[in-house]
Amino acid sequence: MSETNDSPEAPPPIHPKGRNPFMLVVVALVAAGMLYFGFHQAHRTSIGTGIAKKSAVAPDFTLDSLEGKSMRLSDLRGKAVLLNFWATWCGPCKIEMPWFVELQNQYGSQGLQIVGVAMDDASKDDIAKFAKEMGVNYPVLLGKEAVGDAYGGIPALPETFFIGRDGKIVDKIIGLKGKAEIEDSIKKALSTEAGSQTAQTVTPAPQAQN
Repeated sequence: MSETNDSPEAPPPIHPKGRNPFMLVVVALVAAGMLYFGFHQAHRTSIGTGIAKKSAVAPDFTLDSLEGKSMRLSDLRGKAVLLNFWATWCGPCKIEMPWFVELQNQYGSQGLQIVGVAMDDASKDDIAKFAKEMGVNYPVLLGKEAVGDAYGGIPALPETFFIGRDGKIVDKIIGLKGKAEIEDSIKKALSTEAGSQTAQTVTPAPQAQN
């Protein structure tokens, strides 16, 4: 007499049908790309955190102007500086730049110096043409990533720092704000007294020659 096995039989394995190996590769690549992008953005945002805050000494740097001359931020010590990071493709930048022209004319005699730092991939000639069309009456410098990183990574454009006569950051604005708010921050920078603070110097990495 044979023994009867009352235990249920294990169901046969279910194999997924219609799964495209190519799609799996695509999904994996997208996921990897998102992880890399998130890490890269977090890294950029974290660089300079605690440096480009209010009351901190503005990181020093040397950049080339559109005229081919080197300009060092610390050479402006004793003046109130409006340091504006912008780009030719930035719509809000086009709105505020005419305000900067007016404010430079209005407060320049009181010690204000506006400085624009172009943070895009446009050619020098294209940036110069853009600045001319906008009637820019202040220095425009060709930005480098190391300088942007020193100021916190520049997460959005435009981004503007207001630096007092002593070289310390007294205020900053991310994005587009009203002219009155910009003018209030300029007055705050102008009201400071020159000091002998030592700025941290930013040394951009040399660019590869084509």
